[in-house]
Amino acid sequence: MRRRILQSILAVVILTALLLGVPLIYTAWLWVEDFNRSDLQVRLDRMATEIITQEGINGVVEGDLDTNSLRLLTPAGGRLVVVYPTTDDGAARVDIGESSVPSPLVESLAMGTSGSLRLEVPSDEMRTQQRQAVGAVALLVLVSIAAGTVVAYVTAKRLADPLRDVANRAARLAEGDFRPDVRRHGIPELDRVSDVLDSATVEIAGRLQREHALVADVSHQLRSRLTAVRLRLDELSVHSDPAVVVEADEAMAQVDRLTVAIDELVRSSRSNGTETHVSVIRELSVVIADWKRPFEDADRELVLRGDTNVMASTTGSRLREAVAVLVDNALMHGAGTCTVAVRLIQGQNLRTPGEETSPRETMVCVEVSDEGVGVSNDLAPHIFDRGFSGAGSTGVGLALARALIEADGGRLELQRRRPALFAIFVPLAREHVPTRVTGIREPR
Repeated sequence: MRRRILQSILAVVILTALLLGVPLIYTAWLWVEDFNRSDLQVRLDRMATEIITQEGINGVVEGDLDTNSLRLLTPAGGRLVVVYPTTDDGAARVDIGESSVPSPLVESLAMGTSGSLRLEVPSDEMRTQQRQAVGAVALLVLVSIAAGTVVAYVTAKRLADPLRDVANRAARLAEGDFRPDVRRHGIPELDRVSDVLDSATVEIAGRLQREHALVADVSHQLRSRLTAVRLRLDELSVHSDPAVVVEADEAMAQVDRLTVAIDELVRSSRSNGTETHVSVIRELSVVIADWKRPFEDADRELVLRGDTNVMASTTGSRLREAVAVLVDNALMHGAGTCTVAVRLIQGQNLRTPGEETSPRETMVCVEVSDEGVGVSNDLAPHIFDRGFSGAGSTGVGLALARALIEADGGRLELQRRRPALFAIFVPLAREHVPTRVTGIREPR
């Protein structure tokens, strides 16, 4: 920024100096010459007056011309040629000064019937004066450029430094640094931006505090209710009926998993955005275990496939919740076998909300598919819209699943309509990026 401002101001200063300096130099050159020629003309006028005073009544010089005053008016090193009328109806010529003048500056004066004058002087002194005048003007131009450079540097520093400070402050705000900054720079527009950042800092900090308080309250209430539920289930675990005991134990396991999920979601909401690596198959195994029984009750099968070594850079609780929404959706609206497949996608473009497409990289793809009739053409464009549903549901599940995945820098898409196939793309953990992935393409 500073360099661009400096270059812009310097360009204007130099252009202005050239536009004014070049004509001024030319004018100074002509002015020196005109000054010298004017001096010669003044001398010639005085010489003409002297000659006219020596003429008689009949307008001619009687006898020899008195040249003493003319010699005094002739510059040193110059040459004067006088032509004047005589009494014998002729014209006489008198040469005063040097016999020849090298590179002369010549001025002449016609006196009508009184003759003519021609004055030649060396032009060396005039050329020296011209060069001095040009040098003085050029020096003035250089001084102007130097002064403009100083002003440009000070102006660029005065503009660039506050802009950099405001940008750094905005970056700190994006990183979660909500400390106020009382510095102002004396520039109304930038000070206005600083005031807005102050207001935004207070507002964001207040909202975060309220959200953290709400999360803490909700998590506390959920934990309290889950504790009460667990105590009731603990009473059922000593029931005389073995089937009741088994169901109670499974229910308590679900309560424990839900408690862990709540804790992880709370930690995720308070995290500073650091990257976490999770085993995808291990995280999804919990989802499969939770949903296997409902699928069996519906005479359907739930299958998990994939490499157990695949590690993703995401939050485990968010990934589990998003896949659980897709599995629930397959149970409610799909048919046949529901397959959850984990694989790698080479060269997948990742687009996150509000950002440009990132460079191609290897992604982890989690596909959830079934063998049902799929998604209708009318429903497909709006399937992730919050509150939109074509089957009487709330229309929140898929929107929530996409928001959870996008919060970790991934994306959720409907890859195939009939039969339905949903795909979750999350970044692969960097230390687990393979050197080459072959034979894998994103489904169309």
